[in-house]
Amino acid sequence: MTPAPAVTRRGTNLLMLGGLLGAFPLAGCTLKPDELPSTAAGPNQFREASGPVAWPDPNWWRSFGSQELDRMMTRMATENLDVAAATARVRQADASARIAGSALLPLVTAGADASRNETGSRRGTVTTRYSADLAASYELDFWGLNRSTAESARLTAQATRYGVGTALITAQASVANTYFAILEARQALKIQEQNLSAARRVLAVIRQQVAAGTATGLDLAQQETVVAQQEAAVPPLRQSVSQNTAALAVLLGMAPVELEVAGEDFRGLDVPSPGPGLPSELLARRPDVLSAEAQLAAASANVVAARAALFPSVVLSAQGGFQSLLVGTLLRPEAQFYSIAASLAQTVFDGGALRGRVELARGEQEELLAIYRQAILSALSDVESALAALRETTAQERLLQEAERLAARAYSIAEGQLQGGVINLITLLSAQQTLFTARRNLSRGRLERFQAAVGLFRALGGGWGPGVPVSGVTPVTGRGR
Repeated sequence: MTPAPAVTRRGTNLLMLGGLLGAFPLAGCTLKPDELPSTAAGPNQFREASGPVAWPDPNWWRSFGSQELDRMMTRMATENLDVAAATARVRQADASARIAGSALLPLVTAGADASRNETGSRRGTVTTRYSADLAASYELDFWGLNRSTAESARLTAQATRYGVGTALITAQASVANTYFAILEARQALKIQEQNLSAARRVLAVIRQQVAAGTATGLDLAQQETVVAQQEAAVPPLRQSVSQNTAALAVLLGMAPVELEVAGEDFRGLDVPSPGPGLPSELLARRPDVLSAEAQLAAASANVVAARAALFPSVVLSAQGGFQSLLVGTLLRPEAQFYSIAASLAQTVFDGGALRGRVELARGEQEELLAIYRQAILSALSDVESALAALRETTAQERLLQEAERLAARAYSIAEGQLQGGVINLITLLSAQQTLFTARRNLSRGRLERFQAAVGLFRALGGGWGPGVPVSGVTPVTGRGR
């Protein structure tokens, strides 16, 4: 390796370097991000809220009262592959941030070299040279290019952390909804068995009446059709149980054959009703909103970096070490050498590439500003819709329970009157179909109420917050901007 020329006039060179740097003001050179249009403060309450101001617990699913669901959520937090992928993206973003931040520090390299050269033919001159050196270079970040690039990478990593929160909340809601769908399908199977038993009981009565001559073959055929219809409704319910169990296994990071769901119905479970809190608190807790905010801040830093690239770059470099023809004299004072230098570079013509990058960064910033505003509005809308859904499904379930009770009473009376010959089969069929429909509607209505509660927890951020730990990820302790 050929070393840089030795410097013998250290003072003169330092003065030259100082003069060159003095041509640039060291204070107040860093560019500032453009002012963004302000975002509306938003409402101070939710339209659909009427309960207390409270936030969900991070373990919100426990309020349903299912130990099996609690065990599933515990496994999902560590085994769900979507969350694992999001966690891996955080590590990638952290590494990218460290890489971007390294430009703020000097680059130092060390090296050693031994070379042997021969000149001339046959008995030429042989020269052996040994050297060891240490070199350093540093770019003066007058305009904030490196700082803005590092800040953008840091904010991007922060947005990725919020992305883990979004993935976790989505997985939690999916586990709860799928589990409740399995319970509803199994409960519907029980209801269908009750309906089928009732239809067969009536069929036996009609057959007796046909044998006695008090009923016709048409009456018998009609009831046989009802029995066949009730039997045909069973396979789709078994299919729903199987498919939802397979989907739940994937959410838990398991093969479907490994998962056994013990729950049979909704008995013993509660439907919680969390308070929505204040809209301002919602925006500070929803990870998707915080992620959009961090991405917008990162885009603002990218604009500064793109503008800073338009200005000259100044790089300081220094090199020092030892150089000798003999190894034994390599560390002697006379073998020392050093050099210092400063370089200034300015793009003169690039066909508008640098200014194009500025406009590109500004366009991305405008896009992310719109996305951030949309995230705020979507978060508020989600909570309003979820509050309305929980309120109305609660009222609907109460009405369906009353309808099922009345239909069961009417059917019991009609079945007794049919056996006594008071009414005809048409009246019984009507009461029978009403009961079957009321039972099925009640089962669906109960599922809708449970899933509406899950939807509200999800809309509220699932109890997640910047300080709530996620497996494998350092919690975020501050806002994106």
